Amino acid sequence: MKRSYFILLLCTLMACSKSTTDDAITCTEEFVYGLNVTVRDANTDVLLTNDEVTVLAQDNDYSEMLAFSSVVFLGAGERPGTYILTVAGANYETLVSDPITIVLTEDECHVIPQAIEVRVQPN
Repeated sequence: MKRSYFILLLCTLMACSKSTTDDAITCTEEFVYGLNVTVRDANTDVLLTNDEVTVLAQDNDYSEMLAFSSVVFLGAGERPGTYILTVAGANYETLVSDPITIVLTEDECHVIPQAIEVRVQPN
């Protein structure tokens, strides 16, 4: 009887000693944009800015006008999904992209950014 009690106690202690925090994932506070879009004039290869074009990303009912930063349009911040881009400008033909899929990293902390370059035709 004492031996059975000892084995039961030992098993209980071993089961309780496993820490649930051993497998915890610690995510960084970095904010990652899923879409990093560079837009170029198809004829001149010149980089276009938000003064020349806008970039709209749409995933089903969600839509977002991408923000321009230096030389790239940024959007879908930490938001996985399948996006269609619409690039439009007064002096350019409207371009509609193929679907672009943004997924989470393996640890599900951030999205995996997609660098996309599109070329738009002048009118």
